[in-house]
Amino acid sequence: MGGYHRGERAVQERAGFTRQAGQARGAVGNTVPDVAVAFLAQQPHLVAGATDERGRIWATQLTGEPGFLTVPGPHTLRIGTLPPPEDPLAPLLTGAGSGSGPVPVGLIGIEPATRRRMRMNGRAVRDGDGLRVELDQVISNCPKYIQKRDHHHPAEATPAPRKAVDSTELSPAQQRTLRTADTFFVATASDRGDTDASHRGGNPGFVQVLSPRLLRWPDYAGNAMFLTLGNLELNPAAGLFVPGWETGTSLHLTGSARTVWDEEEVARTPGAQRLVEFEITAVREVASASPLRWSAPAYSRFNPPTAA
Repeated sequence: MGGYHRGERAVQERAGFTRQAGQARGAVGNTVPDVAVAFLAQQPHLVAGATDERGRIWATQLTGEPGFLTVPGPHTLRIGTLPPPEDPLAPLLTGAGSGSGPVPVGLIGIEPATRRRMRMNGRAVRDGDGLRVELDQVISNCPKYIQKRDHHHPAEATPAPRKAVDSTELSPAQQRTLRTADTFFVATASDRGDTDASHRGGNPGFVQVLSPRLLRWPDYAGNAMFLTLGNLELNPAAGLFVPGWETGTSLHLTGSARTVWDEEEVARTPGAQRLVEFEITAVREVASASPLRWSAPAYSRFNPPTAA
């Protein structure tokens, strides 16, 4: 499992959180605690991030009936589903373990109704109708910036067909989706390919759409480990997943990201410790990607106000 890599250490030092990062390291293990086994067994979805065959990082959502996530051993997670063909990570994860071997993945189990989450990083191989992930890291996370939601299945007897649309920039409707988003997930990887997926949340408006190919969001106070920004220090590739909570539509973005440290720039965004700019190279929107629907959010009390 080891300690922090050099990108994480560089960001921790620049941010002035070296001591706090050392303390936070105690939240990282490589086994799944019993309480987490029970937590995962209750979840109907899981967020995953990985790097495709072209070197692009994507983040996505895997769904199933509660019980589709199991822990057959303390270092192993089994995911009892595969992404549908329209998913940007479907070719990679469907063939995981063949050819070049296991696929590095970053994972998040998140329960918006209770604001609980856990991160897991490891190496995935195809296992029948699902995936088996040998875990390198299991990370406890705080509930900050998670909007409370309850899930349900839609009332329609026949689900709408999935449909994927690809582009190289955001449409006006997709820009509106991002400007009103209160949650997204970001996947990154180190220069060695070790992959991580992380949650980002805030009040609507916390994601700024600077152009059809450029986003910016604040980096709020967190756990001081800087796993995402540390990866970006070594490898700018990143992928975003924006869930359509009410519609089941998935918005996937891939591109490159950089951390903005300029104090004057950062000061213009309430609550920001730093900023992250993300340049889009490809977009995939999948209609009816998820069978889950979610209630209106109760926003986290930790969310800073957004700029007027």
